[in-house]
Amino acid sequence: MAQTPQNPSDSLSGTPDSSADTANLIQLLRRKQGNWVEWGEACAQLQKSGYNPQQIFEETGFEPIQQNQVIVAAQVFSSLVKGNLALEIQSYFQRKGSDILYEFRILNQGERVRASEFANQRQLDADEAKELAKAIKEFSRFSTAPDGFSHHPGDILAYYAWKAARQHHDLQQRSRLIAKGLKYAHSPTAREKIEQLLTDFSVTTKRSAPRLPIYRLETEEDIPRLIPVAGEFPISLSDFNTVPLMEEIGKFRIVKSSGNAAWVAVPGWQVVMKAEDPVAILGNSANLPHPLPNKSESVLIIVDRAQRQWDTDAYFLVEGSDHLELQWFDENPSTLLLGKLILVVRPKKVLDEDQIHDVWQTDE
Repeated sequence: MAQTPQNPSDSLSGTPDSSADTANLIQLLRRKQGNWVEWGEACAQLQKSGYNPQQIFEETGFEPIQQNQVIVAAQVFSSLVKGNLALEIQSYFQRKGSDILYEFRILNQGERVRASEFANQRQLDADEAKELAKAIKEFSRFSTAPDGFSHHPGDILAYYAWKAARQHHDLQQRSRLIAKGLKYAHSPTAREKIEQLLTDFSVTTKRSAPRLPIYRLETEEDIPRLIPVAGEFPISLSDFNTVPLMEEIGKFRIVKSSGNAAWVAVPGWQVVMKAEDPVAILGNSANLPHPLPNKSESVLIIVDRAQRQWDTDAYFLVEGSDHLELQWFDENPSTLLLGKLILVVRPKKVLDEDQIHDVWQTDE
């Protein structure tokens, strides 16, 4: 389970203020006293007081992956309490809900409350909760709900089952998805839309996400180097001395100076030159919407902030629950588009990086 960035608005209680408090928290975890919400709060407080996850594991037996789950789930639980979730449902999740509530971390407070009520009503497991959270998150991007479906969690799950069923030729898969949609459908109109598929066997072509615009740097000429400009002759010594120190970082030679700025040199390809307001973001190939095969590597993600018009053949930078992310939309979303992805640059492959500095070496 990946470490999840925490939402500041979901913060838990303060840090221990003495060694006695710390000892009490460790004892609580070691003996597994109380419930998992208290365990999550205790783990969070220990981390804030200076303990790292490995130290907590050695002291209490709580593995780092467990710590992350109960900390994040406890934050979600705290937001549910503030959202006035019914006491009986709070009690239900305190007993056995950390894996369920962990999946609702991507939702806002109102969505978490509705999802938790539905999960309790339908006794969802962690996998079903994950599917529900993803469906609610995607559904929230619609400016208006699709015809026949409401914003009720059951209707949202029913909508995606209905949509998937319409894209299947296989009758067995289609029947399974229709049954799933009928299982979750809340409103009569949603049920009616799904029941229509029992007699309507037309298939809607599923849209495929576009290919990522990948390019790998191949030659040294493709990797330009930034050099600071001191001015124009004649130039004074004082002007020369004010040129900031510059440091190149990583395979893309990102430049930092003593001033509040950083730059990266990108070849003047047409797509880059045409961009009106390009912005570069460092990323990893494994975290792209479609992870690249083979070993993960650093990539340079370039978006044009001037291009905010939805295009079904493009990816866009949008704001997630607690960080920016790249998304593809097969329909015009209601969420704010921050910029269009124009290029993903992979670094040049180097078989022997030491050879770059030893110019006298020759191939054998």
